[in-house]
Parts: sequence; structure tokens; C-alpha cells
Amino acid sequence: MEQPNCNKTVSQSTTSTTKAMDQLKCCVIIPTYNNHKTLKKVVEGVLQYTQNVIVVNDGSTDTTSDLLTKFPDIHTLTLPKNIGKGYALRKGFELALEQGFHFAITIDSDGQHFPDDIPLFVNNLSKEKSKVVLYIGARNMGQKDVPKKSSFGNKFSNFWFWVETGIRLQDTQSGYRLYPILALKDIKFFTKKFEFEIEAIVKAAWNGIEVKNIPIKVTYDVTERVSHFRPFTDFSRISLLNTYLVILTLLYIFPRDLIRKIKKKGVKRFFHEDFLGSNDSHEKKAMSIALGVLIGLSPLWGFQTLIVIFLAVLFKLNKTIAFAFSNVSFPPFIPFVLFISLKIGHWVLGTEFNFTFEEAGANFEVIKHLKSYIIGSIALSLIGAFAAGICGYIILNIFDRKNMALKNG
Repeated sequence: MEQPNCNKTVSQSTTSTTKAMDQLKCCVIIPTYNNHKTLKKVVEGVLQYTQNVIVVNDGSTDTTSDLLTKFPDIHTLTLPKNIGKGYALRKGFELALEQGFHFAITIDSDGQHFPDDIPLFVNNLSKEKSKVVLYIGARNMGQKDVPKKSSFGNKFSNFWFWVETGIRLQDTQSGYRLYPILALKDIKFFTKKFEFEIEAIVKAAWNGIEVKNIPIKVTYDVTERVSHFRPFTDFSRISLLNTYLVILTLLYIFPRDLIRKIKKKGVKRFFHEDFLGSNDSHEKKAMSIALGVLIGLSPLWGFQTLIVIFLAVLFKLNKTIAFAFSNVSFPPFIPFVLFISLKIGHWVLGTEFNFTFEEAGANFEVIKHLKSYIIGSIALSLIGAFAAGICGYIILNIFDRKNMALKNG
């Protein structure tokens, strides 16, 4: 009985991957810094699938330059000094775009990734309709040889990526990726070291690029692998970046996306689909309304958006509803809020309330009666939040009953 020719099957698979990469205009970029022990093996593995390889030598001081001379058919970009992985990737993207590529698979040169996972990226991309997608290779962080610091760092990164984008991923730190470099070319990046890989996926998601995980293999061979990640310095950089991205998310990205959604759908459709049609329970919606009103009426001018989104995320409430109702004190209503807050504050303190609505709103009497305003606004926000939450719950139940009656009728 004739045995199947495994080598022939592998060869056919390799050939189909090569053709697919050519059709997709996809190359492979390998950033490297002082990884001469493992670089040769990585390059040889990648060359089995494509000749479109760009190695970015990020100022290596070992024998990397000599090693690369043995591969005259690949594109080599040598940077005069070591700046960082992020900068190396960005320069690699620029060169790839100049050469006409639309996609780039990035693979680390320290030997932890397997080049035979390249077909996974290519096959998945081939099946995508829009092709506006960024793939991140998802490592099995539960396997025995994964360092604890890597596992913790990944969980930390996954959480903040979810806060910044609303997308839950299994792995956000893997360097084995497929970037849609053509779709990314107009996005401005400013980081140059390891934190670039976080900045890239967050800004990609903000710009409508789908970010997905693909399961890959990984190994951590301590005898050959050299990692240049500095736990304290690089973790601090990543933390600072996440702080900036979270603030930008709360103050600009989330409000921007909400306004775009309302404009696209119209207020009526938005109300029915995103408010009434949300899968959240009526209790959660009512609590989201209450939170929005509480923060919107509170004396937290300038920080209301930041605080309401943060609390909505913290307590797992509906961010859209909470943000919408936090605008209860938008400009036309501010004089009313100030006037009522001052009146309540004076009543609580037992002091005389001797100015008109016009004086409270136009002349900012609140500055002269700050104590009364703060006490009054806190009381108003608590009363308003309670009332809005109860009313919201009742209204939601009424809509529910009407919808059920229409369906049954």
C-alpha cells in the first residue's frame, strides 16, 4: 500500500501560502537587536513561505550584520543605533509601503515564535471580506514555560485594552502579528519602544480597524532566547501610555463615537436600538441613568465625562446610557442647575436666599456662595439620581409591556 507523501503535502501548503501572500501584497518584517543566536533560524523558517522579507537591524552590536550578509535576497534595513522595537517596526512599515505591500506579518527574532504559523495569518486574512483587520497571535499563557511576569503583564495589558476600546482579547502583547499597514499609514504614532505594540492596536481599534486574536504556538527556550524587555523601565512606559490612552478614551474617543452613532442612526433609532434594545437588564439601565444624572448634576465641572465613564466601567454599567444622562447639565440648563443648587444649599444651611434667577445664572452668584452651592448641588444630584433611576425603571417596564402586547396581539 502506497504511503502518503507528507513532504509533497507540506510543499503544496507552502506554495499556496506563498501565492496567497503575493496576492494579498503581504510581507514579513523581522525587527532584531542582538539576537544573532536565533535570527538565522527565524529567517530560514520565514523564507520557506515568502521571499518578501524585511529585517530591521535595530543597531545590533553583535554579529547580526555579518549574519545578514548570508541572505542577499532579503531586504535589510540597518539603523545606526538602537532606538527601540517600536521605531524598528515603524521604519519597517515605511519600507514595506514603499515597496507596495498592504500587509505585514511581524515575527520576533528571539526564537519564541514558529514561522510555520504564518499560514494561519494568511488563511484567516484570505477569508476576511473587508480585509481591514489586525491579527494578534494569541499565546497559550497557561503552558509551563511561560514566565510569570509575561502572564501578569498580558493580563494587565488585556484589561486596559478593554477599557480603552471595549474589545476583549486573550493576548494583546504578542509580537507575532499581521498589520494592515496600508490602513494604518495615516494614523500618527509617537512611541518608539515596546509600548508601540499597545499604541498600535488601540489606535487601530479607534480608527475602525478590527482587532482579533489567532491562536499560535510559542516557546520560551532560556538557553537561546535573549529578551531585551526591561521589567521596571518598560512596564513604567506602558503604564504611562495606558494612562494617556484611558484619559483620551474618556474625554474624546467615547463621546466622539457616541455622537457619531447618534448622527448615523438618528435620535429615535438610537433610543430604540441602543437604549431600549440593549441586552442589559432594566435594573442595570436604571442604575446607569442614575449614575449619569448623579455625576451630571454634581459640582465636578470639567471632569464629569471622565468620572462617569470610569465609574460605569468600574461598576460594569452601561457606558452609553451613563454618558448620555451625564449631559443633563449641558449649557442651556446650567443656569437652572446653579439656581436650584444654590436655593437648596441655602435651605439646608438655613441662610437667607436673596437673589433672583438672573443673578444666579448670569452673575455667577455661586462664586460668592460656594459653600451653599456645593451642599445644594450634592443634594440635588442625589435627589435627581434617585428620581431619574426610578422613573427610568418604570418607563422601561412600560415599554416592555407595550412591546409584549404588540407581539401577542
